[in-house]
Amino acid sequence: MRRTIWVLAIIMSVALVMTGCGKKDAASVVKDLNNVADKLESKQGTYQASGIMTLFTGEQPQEYKVEVWYKNPSYYRISLANVQKDITQIVLRNDEGVFVLTPSMNKSFRFQSDWPDNQGQVYLYQTLVRGIVSDNNRQFVEDGDNYVFEVAANYQSNALVRQKIWLDKKTYEPKQVQVSDSEAKVVVDVKFDTFKFDTDFTKDSFDMQKNMTTGTASESTVAQVDENGNPVVVPEGQEQEGQPVAAELGDFGIIEPGYVPAGVELKDSHKMEGNKDHAVLIRYDGVYQYTIMEARPLDRAVALAPGTLIDLGFTAGLLSGDEQQTLTWMSEGIEYRITSANLPVNEMMQIAASMEAQSGK
Repeated sequence: MRRTIWVLAIIMSVALVMTGCGKKDAASVVKDLNNVADKLESKQGTYQASGIMTLFTGEQPQEYKVEVWYKNPSYYRISLANVQKDITQIVLRNDEGVFVLTPSMNKSFRFQSDWPDNQGQVYLYQTLVRGIVSDNNRQFVEDGDNYVFEVAANYQSNALVRQKIWLDKKTYEPKQVQVSDSEAKVVVDVKFDTFKFDTDFTKDSFDMQKNMTTGTASESTVAQVDENGNPVVVPEGQEQEGQPVAAELGDFGIIEPGYVPAGVELKDSHKMEGNKDHAVLIRYDGVYQYTIMEARPLDRAVALAPGTLIDLGFTAGLLSGDEQQTLTWMSEGIEYRITSANLPVNEMMQIAASMEAQSGK
């Protein structure tokens, strides 16, 4: 009888050990993620992902189809397509620099930047892994076929505080990301429908001209801007040969932001008469003083603009200037510029996000 009890005890102990072998704790998963990150940094490191990103920054949620291509060491192609408005913008990095392309409008910005090395992007796998590995106060649970981490958010916007990341148990592929504000309200939600490591990309996958001519555009031009990110008017007769001139698309009204910082009021707004760009100037005063310029600019010659790429969620913007800063971005063929000497960048980003769902008045 005693021998039988010992045998049963041994069998149960072995069963418990075997069961435990299939489970991993947070430290084991983090170690594996470091190995995956090392592989992406190798010569053959590549991946391709796609999914739906939903932004809850305005009155109505905005959905975007996201597609990400990555090839070591620093080639990126991120496509953001507005589901409701059927408009696509591409953020591209190659040996020539960083580009923000709008193929349907035949427009692009090009500037020098180390993006995304100096900032996080919610749809980039490296950013998610970095967030998990670097947070020693990470929370970890299992959810069906996924490991779920809750860690600090490390993005450009101070409004983004925490993030929840779902990873496939077997492959460590990302399944979902939710980024929340200080009140635990989800601001950004990304659901990945496909993710594939070791993707084979063609030589021209990250070529600027190739990406501009895919779709409706047959030629490409780059907006020329000065050291402050402001459009430069090319003197008549000096346009670059072979560059098509954009057709006028008409008046778009005045697009006012849905968000205004506390202690700030609208001062005035007016359309600049006789301007073929249909430019609009909106001025705000109070705790912060800033202006918003809106226009439909014609194509301009190629130029390289110094500045920082800012992730606005729905697109990428260019932050330029020192004492007086300008945030420039394009949406639906309209170029926006917020300029101020004292408005924080975080406030600029919130203003920009609140304008995405607005229509002209």
